Amino acid sequence: MPRLSIVVGTMYGGALDVAEQVKPLFEEAGYTVDVLEQPVLADITDAAPDLALFCVSTTGSGDFPGSFVPFVRELQAKSPSLDSLTYGLIALGDSSYGDTFCGAGRRLDELLADHGAVRLGERLEIDAMETFMADDAALPWVESWLESEQLAVGS
Repeated sequence: MPRLSIVVGTMYGGALDVAEQVKPLFEEAGYTVDVLEQPVLADITDAAPDLALFCVSTTGSGDFPGSFVPFVRELQAKSPSLDSLTYGLIALGDSSYGDTFCGAGRRLDELLADHGAVRLGERLEIDAMETFMADDAALPWVESWLESEQLAVGS
């Protein structure tokens, strides 16, 4: 059974809630799913999942949540090749912050691409100004993503 790692960067629990809400969709699609709340680089390199989904909130002025900063720093410091990593990305933000809206998710997307990882499909950006419950946007996106990228492995 293929393995999906849902890598979470959250400040107040919104991104973790999204991860927990979408997890059953991946399990139904045939994946063993790990939700990683305190991710380390080895989670996507040494323990390379078949697929990764990043659920990342933006804090402050486009910053990464505190619990996610060590992961990003390790990625930047060790600069590993991520050529074998395919991933999706759900970025959470607040458009009232203007230019820094979903800044953490956008920066993570660039960082992963710079290291050779391949994003499947488009990045989902969820705006707290428009969507009260982030999973209201995430669930249909994941369903569509699984279908459009032909990620289901059957039962």
